[in-house]
Amino acid sequence: MGYSVVLPEKLQTGKWNVYRSARSPLRLISRYPDNPDIGTLHDNFAYAVETFRDCRYLGTRIRADGTIGEYKWITYGEASTSRTAVGSGLIYHGIPEGARIGLYFINRPEWIIVDHACASYSYVSVPLYDTLGPDAVQFIVNHATVEVIFCMPQTLSILLSFIAQMSCVRLIVVVGGDDANMPSTPVTSGVQIITFSRLLVQGKASPQPFCPPKPEDVATICYTSGTTGTPKGAVLSHENLIANVAGSSLNIKFYPSDVYISYLPLAHIYERVNQIALLHCGVAVGFYQGDNLKLMDDLAVLRPTVFASVPRLYNRIYAAITNAVKESGGLKEKLFYSAYNAKRQAIIKGRNPSPMWDKLVFNKIKARLGGRVRLMSSGASPLSADVMEFLRICFGGEVIEGYGMTETSCIVTAMDIGDASIGHVGSPISSCEVKLVDVPEMNYTSDDQPYPRGEICVRGPTIFRGYYKDEVQTKEVIDEDGWLHTGDIGLWLPGGRLKIIDRKKNIFKLAQGEYIAPEKIENVYAKCKFIAQCFIYGDSFNSYLVAIVAVEPEVLKAWAASEGIQYEDLRQLCADPRARAAVLADMDSIGKEAQLRGFEFAKAITLVAEPFTLENGLLTPTFKVKRPQAKAYFAKEISDMYAELQETETAKPKL
Repeated sequence: MGYSVVLPEKLQTGKWNVYRSARSPLRLISRYPDNPDIGTLHDNFAYAVETFRDCRYLGTRIRADGTIGEYKWITYGEASTSRTAVGSGLIYHGIPEGARIGLYFINRPEWIIVDHACASYSYVSVPLYDTLGPDAVQFIVNHATVEVIFCMPQTLSILLSFIAQMSCVRLIVVVGGDDANMPSTPVTSGVQIITFSRLLVQGKASPQPFCPPKPEDVATICYTSGTTGTPKGAVLSHENLIANVAGSSLNIKFYPSDVYISYLPLAHIYERVNQIALLHCGVAVGFYQGDNLKLMDDLAVLRPTVFASVPRLYNRIYAAITNAVKESGGLKEKLFYSAYNAKRQAIIKGRNPSPMWDKLVFNKIKARLGGRVRLMSSGASPLSADVMEFLRICFGGEVIEGYGMTETSCIVTAMDIGDASIGHVGSPISSCEVKLVDVPEMNYTSDDQPYPRGEICVRGPTIFRGYYKDEVQTKEVIDEDGWLHTGDIGLWLPGGRLKIIDRKKNIFKLAQGEYIAPEKIENVYAKCKFIAQCFIYGDSFNSYLVAIVAVEPEVLKAWAASEGIQYEDLRQLCADPRARAAVLADMDSIGKEAQLRGFEFAKAITLVAEPFTLENGLLTPTFKVKRPQAKAYFAKEISDMYAELQETETAKPKL
């Protein structure tokens, strides 16, 4: 079929419904084909150090005194020396093999080095999101019985505020801390606090041999933030992670000449697996300075060749460029769209676009990401087809989208390099197989025409061991045949490429019996220029959807100025019925363009000036809306909107 091969699930039943990569149809890959001896993260690092010892590996702009400068690099060999010192230091402090080690700080070289130390000395790393908030951190530390926590001075005070509730913690290591300013903990707590530099000195003074793990040993416990309830710990083994990067290495190639910028949270599987894959190929990894608002500055200095991101940021880039073009007006706007359409036509016809357009228009846009990006990847949530096309035209490199989750050690499917089609997430990587299972209550079946549809299920060496200390939830997602049920709905396009079309978990019914998948609708409305964030709500007592819209302040203010509308502050403008009408009209036209069905349109909206954030409890750390919390938070606005719709409905003349 081109990208995938279809096989029967069971030889007896004869139903051909299991899709595998056309690159490896007869067996699922669990190791790198060229390096079958690499079975663990420790082996992978040892291979990289041996192959790329003197190459640049980890770079940072942050100086010892906290100021920002040019990127300073350490080599693969130097990182290896630090890794040995960290592991030896932990042994010096009596930390036993198999202990859980917490990482509670943002991306920087020390994060990677500690992770390598865990792999080489058979410790289990447990990332603690620094956006998770104190309650979740306390829960994870106790749930996973974390014995050592690596943190930064900023997070140390938070930890110390509830250290008495975490009796399992024996050692806290402060990265970037100053020996002279280390607080002492009460003797009764039994916790020692030292700086990272002190741990290195202690480790170098008493070097210990590696204690390499076996492939089946646990490498990490990744806690995923449920949109409801407490976090769940996904247990991933060394062989899980190696299988994932080995399987995707047949699709996507990296080179020692590549430069990558690390800013996506290392606590999430997407960035974690990127790091394992980049390491294997000797790539140089530069870290952002820790502030998302200064990311563009870091990109300009680092000039990466590989850029991984999420739709949230790509949508912002898209909106920023299209707004700038609109505002430039006249000749500049005409030139941009002439260049855009000429390049688009060439790409559609499979021809090389004229380099003239890049010189005239697109090189300036490319310069925003440093000017050298050859590969952009998108994951974590769906990227709309027109944003994908826009990125390909404006930035000129390969733009690929993948699909995956923590429970599958990251990637399940990925687009092929050179595949010019859009609107799908590619075919299965070579280390897993995928099937779609009927969801009759949503009218999705394998017999659907023109394309088979159903819940995406995945099987293979990449599937996680289960949720830590939670057999019940593990059994809910992995069936007796070893298939992981993802909760996502997909369809197979010709050639065996997967398109994500819906979500099973968050569906609800409207009063008239229609099923609604709110995330799908929110993704459509995300393209509305007025919208920063959107929460779609409906229930079985009402026949319409309503929306809470967190506005893009600058766009709304610019609109008000053009309409001559006076207001005191953004809140007052949000409450203005004219502003509501303008935003709803824009949402309607975007909904029509995306061919939303009649009942999928929001019939009433409330504009809010305050964005949804982790702090106000409305977002998960992966920036998904916490639906039950949002429903409670906006209960009054929701009930007011339904009352208003009810009045309008009642006032309509009956036929």
